[in-house]
Amino acid sequence: MESDVGVSLFVRPVAGLAALVFVMNFSLAAAQIQVSPVERLPAVQQALKVLADEEWIMQQQVLVTSIPAPPFHEEQRASYLEEQFQQLGLQDVHRDAVGNVLGTWPGTNPDQIVLLSAHMDTVFPPGAAIEIRQEGGRWTGPGIADNGIGLAALLSLIRAVQEANLQMQASLLFVANVGEEGEGNLRGMKELFSGSDLKSRVRAAVIVDGSTAERLTSKALGSKRFEVVVQGPGGHSWADFGLPNPIQALARAVQQLTSTFLPARPRTTLNIGAMEGGTSVNSIPAEAWMKVDIRSESESEIVRLEEALREAVSNAVAEENDWARSKGGSLRSEIRVIGERPAGELPASAGILRVFRAVDDHLGIHTMVQRSSTDANIPISMGLEAVAVGGGGRSGSSHSLQEWFDPAGRQKALKRILLAVAILAGVQSGGEVK
Repeated sequence: MESDVGVSLFVRPVAGLAALVFVMNFSLAAAQIQVSPVERLPAVQQALKVLADEEWIMQQQVLVTSIPAPPFHEEQRASYLEEQFQQLGLQDVHRDAVGNVLGTWPGTNPDQIVLLSAHMDTVFPPGAAIEIRQEGGRWTGPGIADNGIGLAALLSLIRAVQEANLQMQASLLFVANVGEEGEGNLRGMKELFSGSDLKSRVRAAVIVDGSTAERLTSKALGSKRFEVVVQGPGGHSWADFGLPNPIQALARAVQQLTSTFLPARPRTTLNIGAMEGGTSVNSIPAEAWMKVDIRSESESEIVRLEEALREAVSNAVAEENDWARSKGGSLRSEIRVIGERPAGELPASAGILRVFRAVDDHLGIHTMVQRSSTDANIPISMGLEAVAVGGGGRSGSSHSLQEWFDPAGRQKALKRILLAVAILAGVQSGGEVK
């Protein structure tokens, strides 16, 4: 997908770092991205020293992870992050209509923005116990990695930019957003780009989510999620036997749906993730429901499988009603869309990919380009240049109470992000370090 607001960079080689000039909007074919001169800038060196303060970063990670942020209830964590954004020197700190926390580090050209974001929400429900503990070199607890890592990275980058007084051409917009997990349906990122001029101003978007320094997600995995509800008269299992049964109808639908062809390329998956219905073993249920997740590298495959789902449910309800031996009522069904994440893919020539590859080559990082479902889905699907990257370290047991994080090697990931953002935003050599 071609970008509407692509990034092309030419670092003009001149004598002396003080005269380093960044010229934007050259053709990608002519772009030359030099990382070493950027890294040698005094302000960048100062920022990198700030990012080496692992004790402060880990402290922030534990603090923010300890604040509950269940789906659709991120307010408490948002309050803390809003306070931190203000204390760390961002301007225009505020929350938007859905609860995203925003703050700006102004550049010399406010019409251009580089977005840095990390999601606040977790998969854990309200009331879930959050206990963060250290076990040797690892930290364990629900959400310590996803997305405690990203939020800690966001705060450390803000601190580094502020303490080094990094001067950029583009403004940096820092966002701690809601609604990335599950049925949050990327509502935070959707709100950010809806009904505003942000799309025309965003030069690049960098989403920090999870661990590792090698990951680079530039391919957005599309998905669509449904809740299928079947209702009927219900009754006694003996006295009213013969009435149509919603659970039986769902079973018929699942049988037909799971026989639908799924191509290996483009990779496509279908999952029945939850099913429930009825009140007792000796009752004909009056209602049953299931939740279905469809994912594919291709939007057309998602459309095809949605049609297959609707056909399977329609056929199943009709078959169950035909099976019924009693005239006490018939089944009816409803299919509700409960989640939709658009697919998309950056072209290999995208400016943001060229920047990250140059930085990775400079740092000796083996780049792993991935396809995944992240907050980057939204800007990528809109034709903007966006990637999701890891905040460093290693992690495991994601989305469980045993989730763990090992911070070893975090500094390389943070250095990677800072250098890439400095190039994307057009870092300038002037400005005194505070």
